[in-house]
Amino acid sequence: MFNRFKRKSVNDDGPKPVRIGNRWAAPLMVACAVIGLAWIVVFYTISNTDVTIPGYSDLGGWNLAIGMGFILAAFGFAMKWE
Repeated sequence: MFNRFKRKSVNDDGPKPVRIGNRWAAPLMVACAVIGLAWIVVFYTISNTDVTIPGYSDLGGWNLAIGMGFILAAFGFAMKWE
């Protein structure tokens, strides 16, 4: 059957592939994409109303940059996902 005691030759220990991904990449990718999308949707939803969210409404147009930053981070995590 199988020979458990087979001697390995010197050439059997070749270079091993390097894993660049991790198991947290996919959940973080999805989370960042959803947070970024929700951030932008909330900004556009409350931009022309009298509703104010403390801290959030004061950012003005920077809310788009923050939302796009989250989406860009999601693309970064997509590169690490295997």
